[in-house]
Amino acid sequence: MNVLVLNCGSSSIKYQLLEMGENPEVRAKGIVERIGLKIGCLAHKNDRNEKFETETEVPNHTVGIKLVLEALLDKEHGVIESLDEIKAVGHRVAHGGEFFTQSVLLNDDAIAKIEACCDLAPLHNPAHLLGMQAIKDVLPTVPQTAVFDTSFHQSMPASSYMYPLPYSLYEQHKIRRYGFHGTSHKFVAEKACGILGWNIEEKKIITCHLGNGASITAIKNGKSVDTSMGFTPVEGLMMGTRTGDLDLGALLFIMEKENLSVSEANSFINKKCGTNGFSEISSDMRDLEAEAEKGNERAELTLQMYAHRVKKYIGSYAAVMDGVDLIIMTGGIGENSYDTRERVLGDMSYLGLKFNKELNHGLKGKDEVLSMPDSKVTVMSISTNEELVIAMDTVKIVFGK
Repeated sequence: MNVLVLNCGSSSIKYQLLEMGENPEVRAKGIVERIGLKIGCLAHKNDRNEKFETETEVPNHTVGIKLVLEALLDKEHGVIESLDEIKAVGHRVAHGGEFFTQSVLLNDDAIAKIEACCDLAPLHNPAHLLGMQAIKDVLPTVPQTAVFDTSFHQSMPASSYMYPLPYSLYEQHKIRRYGFHGTSHKFVAEKACGILGWNIEEKKIITCHLGNGASITAIKNGKSVDTSMGFTPVEGLMMGTRTGDLDLGALLFIMEKENLSVSEANSFINKKCGTNGFSEISSDMRDLEAEAEKGNERAELTLQMYAHRVKKYIGSYAAVMDGVDLIIMTGGIGENSYDTRERVLGDMSYLGLKFNKELNHGLKGKDEVLSMPDSKVTVMSISTNEELVIAMDTVKIVFGK
């Protein structure tokens, strides 16, 4: 059966059509961009490795969804003959607040609760709702599901998710740590345990989702007990353009000295900092590594800072869980940057970790054990697949499979 997976942003729609079965396969994927602007565009790729791009007016998400469906149906580069072949649609949703501890079938109640979380994710949840309504307009009888970035982290204890603020701010505005990337953290932890033949409910795992956005999660007995992102995705690790952890006093000082409004400060910490802002070179780890090899001192320092922060979170989460059995590296950087993996994991002997530097060197995008056989802590590189998780949850919810 075919499941359409959607990740709707304020001006874009990312999509994948997956054929679900014993061995799921991606039949097509692509993105619609520049929604609401004068000229929008669609980039589409099918399972025959054929690419198609077009520019046209995309005034809203309904038109964008129609473009996606037309691409899937196209006689030349499409992959289906009828919309009846799409049996369900799964939506990635950034924020489920405290309402959702797992993926759900979309109905009026679920949509109302997603809408109630718009204040918590003003750039994301409204766009997700537009996508849901667009599917309802175009495919009114097709069931839809919502899979939340935050739901996996709802198992955290209050000691992990509460902030040291007046409690009334939590009661009135629900200000607390929510965490993100939950779909990826859950997927790679379960995948790794499956490869190793372990029971996840008996293990202590630290998952490092390292990409342009990055977060680390402590998973004890199969449940998230702490995570680095917080009320928003700004907290935690140094990222491509986000600050990560920052002294709030420093931010107030910068706002005063640079005469920044609240909106400008929000843009600053989200878009103008991180590896790109500090290095003044790039937010792409590959560019930074290339420059460091040439002797660029700022690039080298940026890489050191990045690794230091990842290492620090791993150490703190090992302390929180009273040990760690498995450390997983995933995401674009975690899966492909062997330099970052070695910088982070190459000297953790205090954990009894013996890192296989020779096997690690050059390894990209493969599921692999990267620790020595006699290492007390297992290290793995695991490829993530959030779209597959969304499709799997959708099939389970809609069809009970």
